[in-house]
Amino acid sequence: MKKVVKFGGSSLASAGQFQKAGEIIRADKSRVYVVPSAPGKRDSADTKITDLLYKCYELAVKGEDFHEAFSLIKDRYNGIIHGLGLSLSLEEAFNAIEVKLLNEPEKDYTASRGEYLNGLIMADYLGYEFIDAAEVIFFDDSGNFDQAKTDSVLAPRLEGCPCAVIPGFYGSGSDGRVRTFSRGGSDITGSIVARASRAGVYENWTDVSGLLRADPHVVDNPSVIRNITYKELRELAYMGASVMHEDAIFPVKSAGIPINIRNTNKPDDPGTWIVRNTARRSKYGITGIAGRKDFCSIIIAKDLMHSQPDFYRKVVQCFEENSIPIEHMPSGIDTMTVIVQESRFIEHEQEVLSRIAKFVEPESLEVESGIALIAVVGRSMKSQTGTAAKIFRALADERINVRMIDQGASELNIIVGVLNEDFERAIRSIYRIFVTE
Repeated sequence: MKKVVKFGGSSLASAGQFQKAGEIIRADKSRVYVVPSAPGKRDSADTKITDLLYKCYELAVKGEDFHEAFSLIKDRYNGIIHGLGLSLSLEEAFNAIEVKLLNEPEKDYTASRGEYLNGLIMADYLGYEFIDAAEVIFFDDSGNFDQAKTDSVLAPRLEGCPCAVIPGFYGSGSDGRVRTFSRGGSDITGSIVARASRAGVYENWTDVSGLLRADPHVVDNPSVIRNITYKELRELAYMGASVMHEDAIFPVKSAGIPINIRNTNKPDDPGTWIVRNTARRSKYGITGIAGRKDFCSIIIAKDLMHSQPDFYRKVVQCFEENSIPIEHMPSGIDTMTVIVQESRFIEHEQEVLSRIAKFVEPESLEVESGIALIAVVGRSMKSQTGTAAKIFRALADERINVRMIDQGASELNIIVGVLNEDFERAIRSIYRIFVTE
């Protein structure tokens, strides 16, 4: 079975971390394709290489001297090479980046060099072949990832290459120039390589032992989720839970390749398995809890609105015309509530409200800001009774008023709205009633 292993920035931040990654790769001969990120922070006071590269680009565009920042980058890589005892020289690659910055600075190209240089080091360290991601991963004319073209080039390239290092985060556009994914995009590259190589597992190595059941900044020492489905992960990621790039699941999802989140610093920990389906049930009844603050609700009331076929369409159009995404839209017989991000709404607030008043002539139109949304997610929820009751009991025990309730048709999650100031307390109370009691 082939395995694709991706290592995050903290896992490759120093020569010592490189050695840990090397030990992990060599411990399992099936780990044949390696996707490295750029070096991350060595400590809290350190700077990520990608951030230094962005700084070099910004200075170069202004015509200012970027060499001080660039020297820090060179020193960092040379320190890793020296610490690993390699004879590799990156001077030619450094010179090429410097010339590009002086003559034709490009943001994506500059940012991608962190992964490119780390890939060269990793390939030399392991004795694997180096495959430049710009030669095998492609974006279309609109700047979107081109799955079909990538598969047609990357799959045969990997077939003829038993072991390889493919840098994360970037590829090339239809014009041949380097293009990058959004920050954290090395996770996506790992998924793309797993799909193209028909890997049995995509291992994503980071600095935590898996996806946590709640935000550790809110809940003290939350437990690790051992098994989660792609759908559950999407729900939690959308509400702010993060251990990997949320778009990384798409290439492997259709191919049925599981993702295993692992900890480079604790390689014996089993981590989290992200799968399409599983018969495993969470002993807590829920998989995870996540949430975000700063939403607002627009409450529209009108008698017999349900009898007007175009009522909802007209309301949605008012938001669509102002490019405001609708997050949720729970409704009653004579009321509907539209939940949107506060920052997106405020800019066009009066225009939206005046158009709603004009198009549907509501009897009342209210706006409430400072709303936080909390998602309680679990594949087991639909097969057991009392989940919603436990959520509301937990909130009632803390005297937290629920401003909104929404449950999807899949019964995969229940979303409740509370005031911003009740957000952390609400999450802790829900976690406590499901997990610790």
